[in-house]
Amino acid sequence: MSDRRECESSATAKPRHALLTGWGRYPLSESDIYRPEKIAELQAVVTADATSLIARGAGRAYGDAALNDQNRVVDLTRLNRMLAFDAATGLLRCEAGVTIAELIDVFMPRGFFPPVTPGTRFVTLGGSIAADVHGKNHHRDSSLASHVTSFDLMIASGEVLRCSREENAELFRATVGGMGLTGVILELELRMRRVESAYLDGESIRAGNIDAAIEAFERADAEWGYSVAWIDCNSGKAALGRSVLNVGNFATLDRLPRNLAQDPLVTRPRLSPIVPFDMPGFALNSLTVKAFNAVIYALHRETAAHTIFDYESFFYPLDSIRNWNRIYGKRGFVQYQCVWPPDESRAGLVEVLETISRSRRGSFLAVLKKFGAQDGLLSFPMPGYTLALDFPMTDGLLEFLDSIDAMVLKRGGRVYLAKDARLAPETFRAMYPNLDKWQAAKAVADPDNRFSSSLSRRLGMCPA
Repeated sequence: MSDRRECESSATAKPRHALLTGWGRYPLSESDIYRPEKIAELQAVVTADATSLIARGAGRAYGDAALNDQNRVVDLTRLNRMLAFDAATGLLRCEAGVTIAELIDVFMPRGFFPPVTPGTRFVTLGGSIAADVHGKNHHRDSSLASHVTSFDLMIASGEVLRCSREENAELFRATVGGMGLTGVILELELRMRRVESAYLDGESIRAGNIDAAIEAFERADAEWGYSVAWIDCNSGKAALGRSVLNVGNFATLDRLPRNLAQDPLVTRPRLSPIVPFDMPGFALNSLTVKAFNAVIYALHRETAAHTIFDYESFFYPLDSIRNWNRIYGKRGFVQYQCVWPPDESRAGLVEVLETISRSRRGSFLAVLKKFGAQDGLLSFPMPGYTLALDFPMTDGLLEFLDSIDAMVLKRGGRVYLAKDARLAPETFRAMYPNLDKWQAAKAVADPDNRFSSSLSRRLGMCPA
């Protein structure tokens, strides 16, 4: 007992009080932050205080999912050890603070790549499970959690439970996509993907409008494992939703040019410019965004062009620009991502794109992808099409996004919680019909609602 008290004292006596934001830099939050190095230290933090606690990884959730204003935050980035790897099966066991970037650095030279990756590699695996992140291969391979065989979860009592599809299965389903509210993920087992090279063999396809883009996605299904489109949110009329699709598969050695095939698992170093300061608010406006979109579209050929992509440019185009979130200025930005079921996707896309075009709130970075099947109780993806948009924080933006919510909801769609910073609780409940099942599973692991966040309180996710 004395050892436990000493552990509690050392772990709980040294929080750092600081301001935090998500990657969108909106909203701002103030918390006591703990950064344990050992599981015992984390357990002491979880059990030592009755006030609210939420785990935080690399801080790349856009909104308030990993914020806990006026309460406690536990930073898991020191719990980042890789524990075991079986090259024959691709099974990796590691701590939840390991990032996807660290996985790639260690395992790409050995011929392995994460089975699913979001648009940035600077996220932790624990956070990726909590958000049930998706990638450019969701239409075939579902989310990252679909490739996780098990994880260890510390619940509110400090007990650690092994969770899988066979063991504590309902808690597994509640934690995947549960935004860290069922407990703290400690370790996980993930099946890595074997690859022959660090390059993708694919095509760039220019689509003149949203119908051509959807047609291109549907054609791509049979041949390409990865697909994503940049989409122009400023174009209208016959050019509404004009896009450039990048599609590809990891290249086999016989598909690589000779110079790349000589060292296929190593890519050339890339320039990594930095945005050194917050851009002024006037830098991103309807005219500059429209000009940027026109240039991007014009740079691509009218016919599909065979392309060899290095994995960084295909999966992580923004990671090469350090602090790119500063381009939106001091007020930050809101990333808005929604999805519609298949029968409503085209109509939903047209309605939202027309509304954005008329509003002159064109998104600087807009991405279109196709989703497949999904399982987690609060997981965001569903079969259909998803649109992700960035909007600088400006007057009237939140009310504008409320109107977009209504358009998405009426067609059976929903909004991604890992990127959300402003969704209304009644809209959330209507978009996520499995909330009651999720609440029941959370109540077993966290009966006193010890794990909560700014997001969960704003959305009313956990009954008082």
